[in-house]
Amino acid sequence: MTASEEPASFRLAYVPGVMPDKWVRVWHERLPGVPLSLTQVAAAEAGGVLLDGRADAGLVRLPVDRTVLSAIPLYTETTVVVVPKDHLVTAADEVSVADLADEIVLHPLDDVLGWERLPGRPAFERPATTADAVELVAAGIGVLVVPLSLARLHHRKDLTHRPLTDAPTSSVALSWPQEATTDLVEDFIGIVRGRTVNSTRGRRPGPAQEDAERTGAGGAGRKPTAGRQQAGAKAAGARSGGRTGGGKPAGRHPRRGSGGTAKGGGRRGGRRS
Repeated sequence: MTASEEPASFRLAYVPGVMPDKWVRVWHERLPGVPLSLTQVAAAEAGGVLLDGRADAGLVRLPVDRTVLSAIPLYTETTVVVVPKDHLVTAADEVSVADLADEIVLHPLDDVLGWERLPGRPAFERPATTADAVELVAAGIGVLVVPLSLARLHHRKDLTHRPLTDAPTSSVALSWPQEATTDLVEDFIGIVRGRTVNSTRGRRPGPAQEDAERTGAGGAGRKPTAGRQQAGAKAAGARSGGRTGGGKPAGRHPRRGSGGTAKGGGRRGGRRS
């Protein structure tokens, strides 16, 4: 896709729990003429949204299909167990999976942790969503294990959470279709990676930038020449007996001021006598 074919806006999808605000703010500062639109999608649907062209890039949860999608891992979340505030688990700063052996552990259909074996005792049925599971925790039906961002997203005053030390984790990544790596995608990659506004990594410079770089290189080449001229002038001054910048001998003033005055005074004195 060429620059002239680029869309007039950048469409970013993101999954629940991800907070894209800081990157969106930088985007508006750097590319004020390119609107950025946000769309929240379910974690399980994010890959399809990218592949069918409904978004240019997405902040998604790993894994993704690496045969068709590119992905840059951004961070891995802490896993927590969500419980009522008066639950025994709250007596500890952190808990392990073994501590949940006697608990009913809810397993929503939109779970993002990918358990090989769910801890504790299973519920009679799986809640449809994480939000539904949180409501069941509040009702005293069981406990819920989720990434920290989802616990915060569904925060309730009557619930709290504790880190679960040996549970699976969820990682967030920036992803986009491999065959649609546009300049705008590269711009957003630079933002999430913390590149400076002047960085051109990942983008080919345009003709104007190439001309500027060549001009800058030429200017840089002339500066050493001026430096060599100054060095040559100093060397010439040294060969001429240490003359100063005004062209006068640097060491003659002291001799003229002392020896010259004494000699002159002697001759004048001889004439007067």
